[in-house]
Amino acid sequence: MSDRITSSANVHVKRAAALLSKPKMRREEGAFAVEGLRLFLDTPESFIEEVFLTDSAAKESEALREKAAALDRRSVPVHRLEPSLFKNLSDTKTPQGVLAIVRTPRCEFRDLFGSVKTPHCRAEAPQESPRRGAGAPLILVLENIQDPGNLGTMFRTAEAAGVTGIFMNRGTVDITNPKTVRSTMSAIFREPFCYAENEEDFKEKLNKMKADGIRLYAAHLGGTACYDEPDYRGGSGFLIGNEGNGLTEETAALADTKIRIPMCGKIESLNAAMAAGILMYEAARQRRKKKAPAEK
Repeated sequence: MSDRITSSANVHVKRAAALLSKPKMRREEGAFAVEGLRLFLDTPESFIEEVFLTDSAAKESEALREKAAALDRRSVPVHRLEPSLFKNLSDTKTPQGVLAIVRTPRCEFRDLFGSVKTPHCRAEAPQESPRRGAGAPLILVLENIQDPGNLGTMFRTAEAAGVTGIFMNRGTVDITNPKTVRSTMSAIFREPFCYAENEEDFKEKLNKMKADGIRLYAAHLGGTACYDEPDYRGGSGFLIGNEGNGLTEETAALADTKIRIPMCGKIESLNAAMAAGILMYEAARQRRKKKAPAEK
């Protein structure tokens, strides 16, 4: 299925360029673009729809050649482009010569709760893989996060800290935004996530978490407890709000506890991704050191 494309008017090139720049198209087609060697090599083959690469990129990387050949054997289109044409397609300042169109991972709300093996990040068929946080659920809840880099960093940190899933409202930036995808460092394919359908659904799902025994902790400047005081060994959810305005009053009111991160100097607040990372790793520390009360 390998071919050579020489024109920017090619239908495949035009579709790839549109997926890079149009969130609505990404949502409608359930697909997005992954650019760069590391991200391409990390993307599961079952997600990949088609590939664009330059001869120079293939020449420089044996791993790239091998994966492209494996995809070609599976009848996945592999398009060869001249560097000048690829540069026009690329979303980065220094293109690495490889871009793939991939299916958007599909997760259900229940997938966020984690288990020894959870079918998450589905492509054409459910895939099972071990979850790091195989005990009590640890969920990151995001409201109106706007910066693509912040969201990507939260995904990357969540995977590293053993978070079982990420739940977002519709006001949060598109996870398939090219900058966000790069910032996740491929965690988008391994960390279960889903968006609420609307604001009513967002609140309903938070109440469902509470009904299922998950305690919700709101990162809040008016928090009454220091972030390292609560016990996060049981089912826990961290609520993180907009970079400038924090959580809405309605969402903060659903928290069981409002927590704060002490700060010295004249700093009023931390970067949202940094604050989320501190909370996730505190939970990871507690779970690593001690068993939850029910497990004693």
